[in-house]
Amino acid sequence: MKKSNNEAVIIARHINTFLHEYMPSQKTRSEHTLKSYETAISLYLGFLETEKRINSSNLRAESFNSQHIEEWLQWFIEKRNCSPETCNIRLASLRVFLTYLGKREVSMLYLSSEASQIDRKKTYRKKVQGMSKEAVKALLAVPDLSTKTGRRDLVLLVLMYGTATRIDEILSLKVGQLKLEAKKPYVNIIGKKDKIRTLYLLPKIVAHLKKYLQEFHGDSTNPDSYVFYSRISSGKMSQTAISKRLKEYASVAHKICVDVPPNLHAHQIRHAKATHWLEDGMNIVQISFLLGHEQLETTMVYLDITTEQETKALATLEDENDKQMPKKWKTISGSLSSLCGVKAMKR
Repeated sequence: MKKSNNEAVIIARHINTFLHEYMPSQKTRSEHTLKSYETAISLYLGFLETEKRINSSNLRAESFNSQHIEEWLQWFIEKRNCSPETCNIRLASLRVFLTYLGKREVSMLYLSSEASQIDRKKTYRKKVQGMSKEAVKALLAVPDLSTKTGRRDLVLLVLMYGTATRIDEILSLKVGQLKLEAKKPYVNIIGKKDKIRTLYLLPKIVAHLKKYLQEFHGDSTNPDSYVFYSRISSGKMSQTAISKRLKEYASVAHKICVDVPPNLHAHQIRHAKATHWLEDGMNIVQISFLLGHEQLETTMVYLDITTEQETKALATLEDENDKQMPKKWKTISGSLSSLCGVKAMKR
């Protein structure tokens, strides 16, 4: 067993802290996003081990130089058949870590500067497969209301579509964020970077939620309880579990309405609602706010608005005022993933 050098231990400690302390507390609470960062670093460490013969005894800051990173991206394409989009996501994650590392180790600051100069892979934007209003109706008709799980899933789908919120925002929603007894019932959504936006709820959604809360939470509701909780642990439901059920429902709904994508994912429901708002004549600024986008341009791209549509949409604005993990890095081991406390790369 080879002994880890001091520089390797320092890097490993920073990787562990970055993934398990800094990111969850300072950057994001999304399980999906956190997993994406860990996957990127796990893959880079796996690349260093398998392609560069680097282990805990010879891991250095130089192991993260731009040449290695560029070869890593090419390795994704040639050895793992990854798309340019995937390469860019992994590169972005590694850049964030190297920026974090450079702020804490001045001697390694040059690494983030080098990484920032690496060109992203050329991609072609794919339009999100939309869903018609008829497709949404078909999807909502699938959950079996004779079962408790079916009733829960219907309310979850109704809320997802009715508010166009991100899946993690829905799964992170707590009872105290629902204000159903207000004169105009609303929900406070905690979005990216912990920004709060208030979304008013239509009477149908309120009725669904009240009935659901009575059945699943009872009379004495804890404001800190998750609205949609795991029936096994009473904790937060996983996106994986929801994704699986969505695909099951979509498979059935597709037979009713061919507009339902058989491989449906949660983001398509959010996109569908945003598109329907636009079709119904809602102001683009309002849609941007409801979606939680910081920039209006993001909404324009998200909805695939043409230049002509954009000009018309912006013209209407002139008349409106809307506007705990164990510190595995301490363990001496030849494996980089074990040293840094991340999951080993899947071969």
